[in-house]
Amino acid sequence: MALILLLALVATPAQAQSYQCRAPSSLSAPAERKPTSEPRRIKPVTAYTMALSWSPEFCRTRKDSPRDRTQCSGDDGSFAFILHGLWPETRGPAYPQWCAPTRPLPAAVVRRNFCMMPSMKMMAHEWAKHGTCMTERPETYFRVSRIMFDAVRFPDMDRLSRKPLTAGQFRNAFAAANDGVTPDMVRLKVNVRGWLQEVKLCLGQSFRPQRCPVYMRAVNADSPVKIWRGG
Repeated sequence: MALILLLALVATPAQAQSYQCRAPSSLSAPAERKPTSEPRRIKPVTAYTMALSWSPEFCRTRKDSPRDRTQCSGDDGSFAFILHGLWPETRGPAYPQWCAPTRPLPAAVVRRNFCMMPSMKMMAHEWAKHGTCMTERPETYFRVSRIMFDAVRFPDMDRLSRKPLTAGQFRNAFAAANDGVTPDMVRLKVNVRGWLQEVKLCLGQSFRPQRCPVYMRAVNADSPVKIWRGG
């Protein structure tokens, strides 16, 4: 029911997160198989996490990586925040995953969502591991993901990158940019050198922002955070 209600909404105009993005002419997203090391968990979905990856940091050491060419080479666009995934959650840390086997993603789905998630392998993985626990059709999963991604407003990352910054200050800035979001609804992923890798926004069953659960690890509010601008 939550998916149906969300799809009835009209998304607000997207804040540009990609520049001169163009889907490559050759598109292929083969079906992702569940690793033997990971269990299939079919559980009631009670919440969601939207994971937003800071692409300049991810691509910092991957510009020449064939595996990450579409996101990092610059040939298909230059990216700021991209969608890592929209993940269904349940009560407790053992979230639903790998709920059903999948087929290769339709080329139209890959092309339509490339500028949001500029990796065909990641699209296939996110659909197989997470999307199958939300809906039966990849078109629905990616349409919902796109509505949620387009609704997010990001703080001025260039300005934040040029001054001393803590995790608490970044969460405050992110919350201030988005109506209805408070800092306790935001989690950060920071690498061991203190560089921002990812922002996670906690969502309720109706896809509205909510306080993150206590078991979701939070970076200490006083911890320094650096933002790589690329280059």
